[in-house]
Amino acid sequence: MVFSSCIFLFFFLPVVCFIYWICSNLRVKNAILILASLFFYAFGEPVYILLMIGSILVNYALARLIASRQQGAGGILALTVAFNIGMLVVFKYSALFVETAGRLMGVSLPVPDIALPIGISFYTFQALSYCIDVYRDRGIVQKNLWKLMLYISFFPQLIAGPIVKYHDIDAQLSDRRVTIEDTAAGIQRFVCGLGKKLIIANAMAYIVDTLYTTQIQFVLTAWIVAVCYIFQIYFDFSGYSDMAIGLGKMFGFTFQENFNYPFISSSIQEFWRRWHISLSTWFKEYLYIPLGGNRRGEVQTMVNKLIVFMATGIWHGANWTFLAWGLFHGLFITLEYKHVISLKNKVFAHIYTMLVIICGFVIFRADTIGQAVHILGVMFAGFHVEPTEWMLIAKLLTPYHVACILAAIVLSAPVSVWLKEKIKSQAVVYVASAVLLIFCIMNLATSSYNPFIYFRF
Repeated sequence: MVFSSCIFLFFFLPVVCFIYWICSNLRVKNAILILASLFFYAFGEPVYILLMIGSILVNYALARLIASRQQGAGGILALTVAFNIGMLVVFKYSALFVETAGRLMGVSLPVPDIALPIGISFYTFQALSYCIDVYRDRGIVQKNLWKLMLYISFFPQLIAGPIVKYHDIDAQLSDRRVTIEDTAAGIQRFVCGLGKKLIIANAMAYIVDTLYTTQIQFVLTAWIVAVCYIFQIYFDFSGYSDMAIGLGKMFGFTFQENFNYPFISSSIQEFWRRWHISLSTWFKEYLYIPLGGNRRGEVQTMVNKLIVFMATGIWHGANWTFLAWGLFHGLFITLEYKHVISLKNKVFAHIYTMLVIICGFVIFRADTIGQAVHILGVMFAGFHVEPTEWMLIAKLLTPYHVACILAAIVLSAPVSVWLKEKIKSQAVVYVASAVLLIFCIMNLATSSYNPFIYFRF
């Protein structure tokens, strides 16, 4: 079940909201959300729900052990990290490792056929952040299993983030209120995210997926697919984050922002302060700083940055393209850190940043390193357009898709922030949200193309 589906919008969400809002007892509200979250996950993963519950129980027990020990807590924490990372290795990376080992040895090894549990990267990192937080401050250990289960399994952020760190939500598990204003704001935020996903991201996905089924040979086609993909992943991912934040607000939770207009950045470092903020801050708090951060000299700082971006890349999926994408960003972060690239000229800085982002996401989207190299080579091979290319582009870029591309360009800048400042009437905002919701429903009713890109994560 995904947020942008009829069964979620017209059955699951209304039922859960109604039952939740008519209850006044917080313990009952928490129980409702736990049951709803387990049903939500089991709807798509009926078997792997046992894996998620098992992960919660193990992390709950290990965190209690960490909190109860004055000595030996570090060893238990190491066991906790090994357990959680081991889960990712087994279920997410085992096939890649076996296949790669077979190629290196020149033999054919049986590749394990293990289905990837949806959202495992997200809920595993949340469990890890909880245990590490407990190690740092024994006093925050959660003795109530059900509250911990709610924190890890809460359906708005379960399968597509944002990654919610335990210390950001601890107090809200035990004390929160749902006001009419928060509910209205949450619904509005949800509708905005739904519009991003259904209208813009899906239109971009259609262009990208269609072109990736062809042999991309011409420069204009290569640039179109590259630019459309950055809009697809941004509006898809930020749209889901908006929906998650809105849903959280509807149930009394406040989640941290996950995107802050990353395409207006003037450096790759700034890009990562604005892109997938929950992931970048997670790696900063739980990997970069423990490695020493920037406290151990320039060389070690650069090594730490490369390690973090290597981990960031491989977190996204079991493909060497993700690792290459992470190292690609790590390289430019290092060059900026050493001031090899001058960013004093704002125009040059922005153009440079967008080129790195676009080229990086070509690597991210490609099925193989070879395909990524091929597309990048075509992009910079010189401008030459064949008649067959014009026919393909004309077929794909309908007036609707052109309008979506223009909307993507405009909405990648903080236009909505500017509009909210100009529009003083909240009624106008709600009317606009209602119109957007109607348009989204019409889109759902008339289109069967609604891809879910987080299956790879």
